[in-house]
Amino acid sequence: MSALHRLDARTLLARYRAGDVSPVEVVRDTLNHIDRCEPQLRACWLLFPDAALAAARASEQRWRMGVPQGPLDGVPVTLKENIATAGDPVPMGTAATTLEPAVADSPPAARLREAGAIVLAKTTMPDYGMLTSGLSSFHALSRNPWDTMRTPGGSSAGAGAAAAAAYGPLHLGTDIGGSIRLPAAWCGVFGLKPSLGRIPIDPPYTGRVAGPMTRTVADAALLMASLSRPDRRDCMNLPPQDIDWSLPALDSTALRGLRIGLLLNAGCGLAVEPAIVAAVQKTADSLARAGAQIIPMAPFFTREMLDGMDRFWRMRCLRELSALPEGRRQRVLPYIRVWAESASNMTGVQVYDAVSQFHLTRVSTHRACAPFDFVLSPTAPVSPPPADWASPTNDPLRPLEHIAFTVPFNMSEQPAASIPVGVTEDGLPIGVQIAGARFDDAGVLRLSALIEALRGPLPVPALSA
Repeated sequence: MSALHRLDARTLLARYRAGDVSPVEVVRDTLNHIDRCEPQLRACWLLFPDAALAAARASEQRWRMGVPQGPLDGVPVTLKENIATAGDPVPMGTAATTLEPAVADSPPAARLREAGAIVLAKTTMPDYGMLTSGLSSFHALSRNPWDTMRTPGGSSAGAGAAAAAAYGPLHLGTDIGGSIRLPAAWCGVFGLKPSLGRIPIDPPYTGRVAGPMTRTVADAALLMASLSRPDRRDCMNLPPQDIDWSLPALDSTALRGLRIGLLLNAGCGLAVEPAIVAAVQKTADSLARAGAQIIPMAPFFTREMLDGMDRFWRMRCLRELSALPEGRRQRVLPYIRVWAESASNMTGVQVYDAVSQFHLTRVSTHRACAPFDFVLSPTAPVSPPPADWASPTNDPLRPLEHIAFTVPFNMSEQPAASIPVGVTEDGLPIGVQIAGARFDDAGVLRLSALIEALRGPLPVPALSA
């Protein structure tokens, strides 16, 4: 029973159905595993051992009676800290917030509880979710299970670490510029940023989505079936669609004729490390051998677009910090304060020009991707930096140089996933990104499953054992 925490969700459900494993055994083993790992990883903020065990006992009874509550009954799940759960504070990763309990479950949390999933923990994030790091003024520093001297990425820092370390099979993060995909790449797990509005969230925000972080593509698809149910609280929620989230049996002809764009140069930002270029090219070659057309793409994202987003987000953060009392403002991570305060002399024209870059990015991304069924690229241009760095540059005046492959698809509202495909010479994970046409979330999952099958098994971090 010592490896129950490592089982994927589909296996757990099959064993619950067969009666040879109970949710209580799984939850108890997973909680024990978390206790062993947390002193090193600090992926969790809130743990709910008593509530989780109580929910597991109720689930066990339902399975014994043959009446599971829903498609995830008894399966452990963690939620990123900013996904509100009723009665729990939402600090947003910063010591500057007041710890007011949320009055209700957010839409993703509500959907998971309705499906019978058991919430084990809330995972960590950096201040305001504005770092690709586990560095926070509120939470303890989160670390990468592959190398605890490295960052897990962010802003879904704890979720990435928890998924890689096998804190159960299902984890939920959020993404506005790469915050699911980047930690997924650096932690060696699968992460899906769905089409905007596919998974309802509250509060909604331009480019921001919730999405699964799992060790298998099939588990992410399983999560999507529950998470994509509608919720009126999200004004950007897509109309209900009858989507088959079950991944079909792999077919050797599935790739035949697919046009896949190969993007190895983002157009700006950090240069891509050679090992990452090689891993993406190797993936492209395997898809070509299976019948896909691989077509090189020219970059479509520009320095002006990236800098415009950066300037707007600086001003947004400055306005939020300026509204805080001085004492609370001083609690914010110094890196974030320096970054935000650099916008203090921006003019109205400069802010307007910055905002316009979001739309220009949307248009440019759609036009560049239109000839293709999917686009293949690096997820992150570099390997995970040191754990205590705020970003790969660790420079508050150059904070977004690592998101040039990921952020365009937030603004274009297209689904995009990161899937692990190998490791560096240092034994650190490498992820490739698959982006699909707007609303083709199921297609991205299917292609990811094919890549997963073509890739074969990969090593796992020792801390997941």
